[in-house]
Amino acid sequence: MSSNITWHKAAITKEDRHRLYGHKSAILWFTGLSGAGKSTLANAVSSALYSQGIGAYVLDGDNIRHGLNKDLGFSEDDRKENIRRIGEVAKLFVDSGQFTLTAFISPFRSDREIVRNLVHPSEFIEVYVQCSLEECEKRDVKGLYQKARAGEIKDFTGIHSPYEEPFQPEITLHTATDSVERCVEKVLHYLGKKQFISKK
Repeated sequence: MSSNITWHKAAITKEDRHRLYGHKSAILWFTGLSGAGKSTLANAVSSALYSQGIGAYVLDGDNIRHGLNKDLGFSEDDRKENIRRIGEVAKLFVDSGQFTLTAFISPFRSDREIVRNLVHPSEFIEVYVQCSLEECEKRDVKGLYQKARAGEIKDFTGIHSPYEEPFQPEITLHTATDSVERCVEKVLHYLGKKQFISKK
């Protein structure tokens, strides 16, 4: 970083925005294997928040790779850079007073911890979308597991590359047994309990 760059303090603070919007902000970091249901749940929670007049935005792994991170591949270094960039973007959304819902496999614990450390400890909510590899392969919504098994995709998480489960996620959602509606309820309950939003 250049020594000529100086941080410019904003006139409107995050706390100002919280008072204006009537709710706090945080990163809801949905992590899990491909096919576990991360994007589905992130969007369902976003819709539920929207219906309550709460600001939220979904950063989806595939969508981000169409633009901001289209220069990155799937090597370990590129995966780390992918998460680093998303962490910085998510931090900006939190500062803007919105909830940021990120749907990324984000397989490495160390990368998720780096993002956690970008914001206040309470503002990083790790949501483990728990679903077995066997169940995710059965679903294979995008046909990626089939391609990975056939050798058409390299460095695929769960097949060639490890997925490191969270040790102590704030929320665990079991998508093999719980409905989308039930999972959304769990997330909203957590946000209400921790006073990020008003309890309904």
